[in-house]
Amino acid sequence: MRRVVITGVGTVNPLGNNTEEFWANIKANKIGISAIDQFDTSDFDVKFAGTVRGFDAPAQIPDVEKKELKKMDRFTQFALASTKQALKMAGSDLKDLDPYRVGVMIGVGIGGLLLTEEEVRKFEVKPDKVSVFFIPMMIANMAAGTVSMKTGFKGDNFCTTTACSSGTHAIGEAFRKIKDGYLDAAICGGTEACISRFCLSSFNNMKALSRATELEKASTPFDLNRQGFVLGEGCGILCLEEYEHAKARGANIIAEIAGYGATGDAYHMTSPSPTGEAAAHAMKMAYTEAGLKPEEINYINAHGTSTGLNDKYETIAIKLALGEEAARKTVINSTKSMTGHLLGAAGGMEAVVTALSVKEGFVHRTVGYTTPDPECDLDYATDGNRNVDIKGALSNSLGFGGHNATICIKKYEG
Repeated sequence: MRRVVITGVGTVNPLGNNTEEFWANIKANKIGISAIDQFDTSDFDVKFAGTVRGFDAPAQIPDVEKKELKKMDRFTQFALASTKQALKMAGSDLKDLDPYRVGVMIGVGIGGLLLTEEEVRKFEVKPDKVSVFFIPMMIANMAAGTVSMKTGFKGDNFCTTTACSSGTHAIGEAFRKIKDGYLDAAICGGTEACISRFCLSSFNNMKALSRATELEKASTPFDLNRQGFVLGEGCGILCLEEYEHAKARGANIIAEIAGYGATGDAYHMTSPSPTGEAAAHAMKMAYTEAGLKPEEINYINAHGTSTGLNDKYETIAIKLALGEEAARKTVINSTKSMTGHLLGAAGGMEAVVTALSVKEGFVHRTVGYTTPDPECDLDYATDGNRNVDIKGALSNSLGFGGHNATICIKKYEG
């Protein structure tokens, strides 16, 4: 059976424009959420977002001309910058492989919504002012397409668009392609950049967003007084390789990705299923494929959005997946407590966290938690960072439309 390992990770998100900065801020429990200042929010109750600050595309992607970068939407720029980081960490450009054996799979939940908003304004004034680059910049698949063009990788090249599960689905599908022998390596993850008045308006009217007026209370997953999620943006990319190839070149292996589960709730447009059954099945599929027992899963990076329904139903699902006893012994956290919800990029960014957590035996605190919820009664790492010898970890994503995706990451032990 072909094994699949993670040899590089890269990220751009509200906690940093590179992996090193991001991981340092994770360990410091820094909140990357900030006041929205890109546009006027006087019409909204929502005042905070997980905005990427200080991202300089020409500086982070120096081998691409500025003129060309201007033809890329922000979510595509994030993906390209994160890919460069992941390949640098991997210590290889993978050019020793047949380019048709290296794939690019990058999930995007929405795509170029900010650009769409800008171009619609032009259209309303004069239709012929709409940019000729609007469609190829806006479409969700362009992140995967651009990364493929800039790296020369010609294997499976596609975009998963399953709302907030997009990034995790992309990683899971890349894992399967390598494990089943169709590819030898892949660039995979998720990216998103849609913090705009238009997007905020819809989520605001849906009453899905946090209306907190204090930064520390904006995103508080599993807390009794949680108010909703914080809209975020960013990217998380993994470089996956077939184990023997990585071993032969002396790669610094971060962790092993060993299982993947994907299911559908078949229940509701926006709410997870109250039974948690389908999400639990995805988790079971992931750890079973990894050859692990429920009691060997000792860390879960939860979807943990800070919404009333998600956190309650995900808790139910975890208990179903592991059994009550094992679930209570598992440490769980939510990275969204510090970054907000990166939508289609969430699974990619959280996979980066999970992989580094497994490698270092470190689990970050769920920040902002103060008041226990009787319906969310597991160990959410609310008392501080933990040092944990992680044998097996799950990273969960639950998307609008009932999409559930879980990957299982194991400690690399040779």
